[in-house]
Amino acid sequence: MTQRDELVRFLKNARARIKPADVGLPDSDRRRTVGLRREEVAALTGMSVTWYTWFEQGRDVQLSAAMLEGLSKTFLLNPQEREFLFALAQHRPPPLAVPPDEVIHPITQHMLDGLNIPAQVITEDWTVIGWNRIVTKIFRDYAGRPASERNLFKILMLDERYRKNPEGFREMARRLTARFKWDYSRTTRIDVFDAIIQEMLKKSKTFEEFWYESEIVAHFEDVHTVNTSGFGDITVQHSSYAIEEAPGQRLILFVPVDDVSRERLAQVVLSES
Repeated sequence: MTQRDELVRFLKNARARIKPADVGLPDSDRRRTVGLRREEVAALTGMSVTWYTWFEQGRDVQLSAAMLEGLSKTFLLNPQEREFLFALAQHRPPPLAVPPDEVIHPITQHMLDGLNIPAQVITEDWTVIGWNRIVTKIFRDYAGRPASERNLFKILMLDERYRKNPEGFREMARRLTARFKWDYSRTTRIDVFDAIIQEMLKKSKTFEEFWYESEIVAHFEDVHTVNTSGFGDITVQHSSYAIEEAPGQRLILFVPVDDVSRERLAQVVLSES
């Protein structure tokens, strides 16, 4: 028994257990096939009958993540079955299936407010949904912006303040785009990401250049210097962390890297007291 044999068995069993009425098809006592026909599966999933037939027969064909998602919906798979299908077909976990959390949890906001360093939370598509007052003081005030204007990726790529050092901006843009490409490969909200990508291709030649390169970054860390009004330059290192109870959300922490930056950041915190 190979994994391909197990995939064939799984697909046949999944097809056999679905009643036509379960997926909006007319049912009839004269049907010879138990469950769905292959051509019905293909039509519901949006692929050719030949392609699905070959896939179910265990031939060496590869389905995209979108097609596997379509099969998961056609077969009404539960989360464990969906993951099983992806593991057998692509030898990797499926993209995040849980609907993304687009509202920050109160306990997470409470934690942000208790920190003495800048911290913010972004969603899967990089929309900022939570921040503390230190972020407002040294970066920007998100409160006055609608959600459509709080996409951190677009802000960093398009805001002129980050272009003062052309060489530094290109390096930042290269790595940001490589990370955004990684997030795109894992999302189930393809339409949301596609809209951002199309907008950025129109607005940024730098993004266009790096988007069509092959570099991918799974975890993005960087050091940059922020010029703060009244406190001078503060150099921070940032890194992001998944929030366990909120799939799709990431916590970004900014930590000062030297004594001068720590002292100036402390002055910012005191000014907020």
